[in-house]
Amino acid sequence: MDLFDFPTDDQSNLNGRPLADRMRPQTLDEFVGQEQIVGQGRLLRRAIQADKLTPMIFFGPPGTGKTTLAHIIAQTTSAYYEQLNAVTSGVGDIRKIIAAAEERLKFDQQKTILFIDEIHRFNKGQQDALLPSVEKGTIILIGATTESPMFEINAALLSRSRLFRFEPLTDKAIRTILSHALTDKKRGYGESSIEVDEDALDHLVRVANGDSRTALHALELAVLTTDPNADGVIHIDRSVAEESIQEKVLQYDKNGDNHYDTVSAFIKSMRGSDPNATLYWLAKMIAAGEDPKFIARRIFIHAAEDVGLADPNAILIANTAVTAVTFIGMPEARIPLAEAALYVATAPKSNAVISGIDEALAAVKDEKTGDVPIHLRDAHYKGAAKLGHGKGYLYPHDFEDGYVPQDYLPDKLRSKHFYHPSPRGYERTVQKRLDYFVERDKKKR
Repeated sequence: MDLFDFPTDDQSNLNGRPLADRMRPQTLDEFVGQEQIVGQGRLLRRAIQADKLTPMIFFGPPGTGKTTLAHIIAQTTSAYYEQLNAVTSGVGDIRKIIAAAEERLKFDQQKTILFIDEIHRFNKGQQDALLPSVEKGTIILIGATTESPMFEINAALLSRSRLFRFEPLTDKAIRTILSHALTDKKRGYGESSIEVDEDALDHLVRVANGDSRTALHALELAVLTTDPNADGVIHIDRSVAEESIQEKVLQYDKNGDNHYDTVSAFIKSMRGSDPNATLYWLAKMIAAGEDPKFIARRIFIHAAEDVGLADPNAILIANTAVTAVTFIGMPEARIPLAEAALYVATAPKSNAVISGIDEALAAVKDEKTGDVPIHLRDAHYKGAAKLGHGKGYLYPHDFEDGYVPQDYLPDKLRSKHFYHPSPRGYERTVQKRLDYFVERDKKKR
């Protein structure tokens, strides 16, 4: 593909194209945002300018410049440029491009760059078809994905590619992009009489949530649906802006990395005893349409994992939220979900339950002998008493405080301590009780 295959900037070609497409940057100097990877002196910028490209994967949210940067590369490289969209392409398309690339390299000594948009849509077999050509250098692969490449891209392909993370654009970057669209006389609205109130622009920037495409679509809709006033000016106020971009774009894919990142933030906020952050991440999951049963399960798990016996009520309240989700459903279930999440977030914390069961599991696996002591064995089945099972067992309720010291662990594990109560919440009471029995027995000896 040569430069003439890309849309040119002549006015006849611009007419009818969406604003976001018309305003797509053509050079690195026009590119706004992602300074961490294409800023002055950065590796990727130097590689593009020197036309020394290697296989790479662009990943990040929509509207952050991945495809745009690929187009800029297409217009600056001396390599032949091919582009596929993984949604509409298959192995046949890949093989056809690879065959042409081999011929081009053999007879013209010209490299081929293959840009694959939404590369995560390719299955394992389709990605494997790329590997030999990438490995031999027949093609220079540039893949773009909104998903985590760690989950969606083959490990072999990843190991041969450099990863570049595209972050959501800052409010300053979105504002700059909108300002360019309003002043650009060739591709934007610079030749039109348009006034945008400051609070209207603020609203478009804020609700776009780092997505330049969303911001430009909203501005275009506002301009196209607003009639000029008596002076011929299209005036966009806050109410027009609100109608043009009514809901904030949530960067959340229930099967993607943003899902896992949001869930992780929710869990860590509960563990970190931050009720405000807990509610925020819970709200984001609810607003994005996350399965409320999934949310309830996470709360239930962390009631046991992060609170444990520091507050035994936490797991009961979490269980009630699980019941509420199945019994009443959404949107009402958001309330018991929030109550349970807040209870876990504000409860005293202890992971003694986790360390206790994990240490016990390790002992079961590692210790060679774990026989049940004879006095603890079941004496009820036929012939058990003759074998001495249960002999010597002391029934705790027959003793003071319902407690009597006796060995409950296998002989080789008698000195082991798996459960170590924390000094927080109800576990303080647990520790006092355990200490009381130890001291009482010392006095009786």
